[in-house]
Amino acid sequence: MTVSANDNQTASARRPTRVRHAVLWLTVAAYMITYMDRVVISTAAPSIQKEFGFSAITMGWIFSTFQITYALFQLPGGWLGDRFGPRRALTWIVVWWSSFTALTALTWSAGSMLVCRALFGAGEAGAFPIATRSLSRWMLPQERGFAQGVTHAGARLGGAITPVFVVLLIVDFGWRAPFFVFALVGLAWAALWFTFYRDQPAEHARVNAAELALITDALGAAAPPSRTAKIPWKQLLGNGQIWTLSAMYFCYAYSIGIFLTWFPTYLKDAHGFNLTKMGLYASLPLMAGVAGDVAGGWISDRLAHGSGNLKLARRLVAIAGFLFATVAIPLAVLSTAPMVSVGWFCLAVFGLELTVGVSWAVTLDIGGNYAGSVSAVMNTCGNIGGAIASFATGYIVTYAGWNPAFFVLAALSLVAAVLFLGIDASRPLYRGESQAR
Repeated sequence: MTVSANDNQTASARRPTRVRHAVLWLTVAAYMITYMDRVVISTAAPSIQKEFGFSAITMGWIFSTFQITYALFQLPGGWLGDRFGPRRALTWIVVWWSSFTALTALTWSAGSMLVCRALFGAGEAGAFPIATRSLSRWMLPQERGFAQGVTHAGARLGGAITPVFVVLLIVDFGWRAPFFVFALVGLAWAALWFTFYRDQPAEHARVNAAELALITDALGAAAPPSRTAKIPWKQLLGNGQIWTLSAMYFCYAYSIGIFLTWFPTYLKDAHGFNLTKMGLYASLPLMAGVAGDVAGGWISDRLAHGSGNLKLARRLVAIAGFLFATVAIPLAVLSTAPMVSVGWFCLAVFGLELTVGVSWAVTLDIGGNYAGSVSAVMNTCGNIGGAIASFATGYIVTYAGWNPAFFVLAALSLVAAVLFLGIDASRPLYRGESQAR
């Protein structure tokens, strides 16, 4: 009996712990919260417009103010994660943006709302780059596509379920209540992250020797973040591939941005949905996006594992997703039946989201220890696209109608498919460090 117990203890010691998976799911929760907090205002927009008398153009600028500061602070956000480590940096910025989520409810004019959303965007800017950096020393190379897919699936799930809860809260308590509720969720997450996460697996008390060896063998040993460490910006920004990646993501972010800001209003204006139906059906494309996020990263990882060709595995899935969206968006717009239109939009967002886990996995593939900074560059360009989408759509809709606004998305999806032909995930941007493949 004693021998059996000892054998079981020995086997348990040799079996790797799965702390890295707990880190992944905690990161997924962070992604969910980012989209919960940013989608609240799109669902509340009709109520806000009714109270303050904002035009579509004014509301478009309120949407885009978030996107502008979100884009401008991507690089500082990525730098924070690379310089100070994700544990402290992500805690700081979640507390920051959660505070301004709550303060949005206290605004009293277009100007005050613009300022508040600008500061909110500045805080959220570091979320994805720092979260990407938080996984770079934890996730094995063959887990990266799935990890990035499931984190972005969490973001879309947060965006998908939020309209339903926001509508319920607005009906009972008014449009301000959801901002307070979702701010509290963010603050609770920040406390949990700081308590559980560590910047290096070796620093985590729950990581056993077997899991540490598994991670170290795959990724190599890494020194902890240093306040004096310098990001090799010249080498990174001098590589053309990062700009191809960023241009592709500009096209993607412009497209998905419409579904995160204007889609509820589109359903109300173009198809006559009431508040309850608007909240429900605005969620459906984002729910389809959840499936696309998980499927895209998982398929890409399986292709990479089976073929040994990382470049082809990343490229095939992303191009297929963009082409799918290119076809589905015009069919959605031209359909006169509301439910059929929503169905095609679901398929379009599914296609767009097939590309997301792949795109962010590429930042890990080519960025290595500078994945935070690389993803920040990509996401900066992406959110410039999102900012342009927010205010440009207000003008397009005002002067040309909804159909042209969506045709732009189809064209950009086609451009993104072509751009992905120039992205090679097997080629690191910075040759000054060894990178596992």
